[in-house]
Formats: sequence, C-alpha cells, structure tokens
Amino acid sequence: QVQLVESGGGLVQAGGSLRLSCAASGRTFSSYAMAWFRHPPGKEREFVAGVTRNGAARAYADSVKGRFTISRDNAKNFLYLEMNSLRPEDTAVYYCAASTGSVYNSNQYSYWGQGTQVTVSS
Repeated sequence: QVQLVESGGGLVQAGGSLRLSCAASGRTFSSYAMAWFRHPPGKEREFVAGVTRNGAARAYADSVKGRFTISRDNAKNFLYLEMNSLRPEDTAVYYCAASTGSVYNSNQYSYWGQGTQVTVSS
C-alpha cells in the first residue's frame, strides 16, 4: 500500500493561488495513477484532476481546466496541484488519491490521504 499526506491548503481570496502537495510513501510512487479529488461542503466528492503513472497524460474536470495544473515528481514521490484564479466554489477539502488502475476510473482509487482544507473567500 501507499500512504498519502496532503499539505498546502489554507484560506485564500478569490483570484488567488495555492499549491497543494501530496507526499507518498510505502510503495513505488510511479506504480500508481494519481489524482486530486475534492469534497465541497454539502456536496458529493468530485474528481478534480488526474495524472498517469509516467505523467504523460492529464485529465481535468471542466470546472478547473485552464486554472489548475496537476503534476508529479516520481523521483521525489510527490504529487502537486497548482491552483490559480481560485473561486469561492473551489472551497472544499482536497484529497490526493492513488489508483491501481486507470486514472480515469474513480472506483479504482484505493488509497487516500487525510485531506487538506481549501477555503476561497469572496
């Protein structure tokens, strides 16, 4: 298994930026597809962005395309989410997750971090 720990969340004004990090340990990081999910208050968890094992392909939710960038550093076992032009609706607990399957299949994300709170004020 792999252990995941998110960091970088906080309070930011609308239009601002944050960089989330996810540190992975326990197994070879590059053996997992990785993704960021978020859980807004009162809403269901949703996929935000994903990246394939070698970083060659990325996927984004329509709501964050052009604003968020997912990346990974397999040498350092880190996953990142660069968030720009933040909006109040981006407010959520953000989780990094590891998949033993496809980056596109939400059901195959078997390992999750504890989450980090991102709050975007108007």
